[in-house]
Amino acid sequence: MSQQNKIGVRSETLRPFPEWEPPSPDEIRQVFVLAGERRGLKKLTGAQVADLVGASSTGAGVGKGSRTVRKWVGGESRIPYGAWAILCHEAGFGLIWRSEGLEKDPSGSGSGNPEI
Repeated sequence: MSQQNKIGVRSETLRPFPEWEPPSPDEIRQVFVLAGERRGLKKLTGAQVADLVGASSTGAGVGKGSRTVRKWVGGESRIPYGAWAILCHEAGFGLIWRSEGLEKDPSGSGSGNPEI
């Protein structure tokens, strides 16, 4: 059975991708509120969310991004993990895509960080 924290978001939705369970529309709306509050707003609007996560229109019609966001909160389509991870970070949940094993180099040699 899933555990839900005191703010209404299940812990299963706050995991790295391989163990991730998609959030419900209610959980998505809750994260919009939390992310907005951290920015001094009541909540993030659909257009603000679309701009933040890259779901904004790229010229194929005004409002396309906010329509995508409405589909996520309406349960018509699943929010992509990357978009959810960005929103969770903005809401104060941290870097949900990082697992414990990836955060530290167990050998301590520093060679765990690839050069880019």
